[in-house]
Amino acid sequence: MEAEWPRSRRPTPRRTLSQDLVVDTALELLGRGSLDTVSMRRVAQELGTGPASLYAHVSSKEDLHELMLDRLLGRLPRPEPDPDTWTEQLLDMARAQLKMLTSYPGIARVGLETVVPTGPNALAYGEAVLAVLRAGGLPDRIAVFAFDTLSLWCSAFAYEISAIRTGEFDADAITARGREISAYMAARPAQFPNLIGVGQLLSEATAEERFEFALDVFLAGLMSAFEPRRRDG
Repeated sequence: MEAEWPRSRRPTPRRTLSQDLVVDTALELLGRGSLDTVSMRRVAQELGTGPASLYAHVSSKEDLHELMLDRLLGRLPRPEPDPDTWTEQLLDMARAQLKMLTSYPGIARVGLETVVPTGPNALAYGEAVLAVLRAGGLPDRIAVFAFDTLSLWCSAFAYEISAIRTGEFDADAITARGREISAYMAARPAQFPNLIGVGQLLSEATAEERFEFALDVFLAGLMSAFEPRRRDG
């Protein structure tokens, strides 16, 4: 049987490097691991190139992480502000932000380590949140503080949830430590009557439950302490 003439193999075309491609690749890595696994070297390996080639598009690992967070903030909903449903819109935006941050392990840490996220999507999302708050008639100073507080809470709760899921916080060690503290207080009931009385509630509550409680308190505080301005007609 006559041998077939070997076919020429065309080399697989290399993807043109760009900042978008680098960020997309980093987010894929993050989705499979944690923020600590997303390094310039690891992203370069995924792209089949060397780390040096990435620096034309991203200045550092920290810059990459901020770009990743900004990309994700661009995926959050930005509803058209409605004065009649602004409270529901605000809570929905907060829940969506928490869900996004916990879907990518460790990305919430970037928001906490960055003084003020200033990427284009971060600015656009901040504009959207403030628009909803102002549509509700809140004074500007209160709207700004409310936006800042809500952003910090979302990042903090997401960081805790992600750290437990990824093992950054050792759940077994936390449980063991909790038992030690409970035993210590149980031996001193007169000194810790309140903590002993509610200890089970504290240990059984999930971060998600505490987040919903925080939202309720947050919104109730806004509505009771800062009367929204009423619009004429």
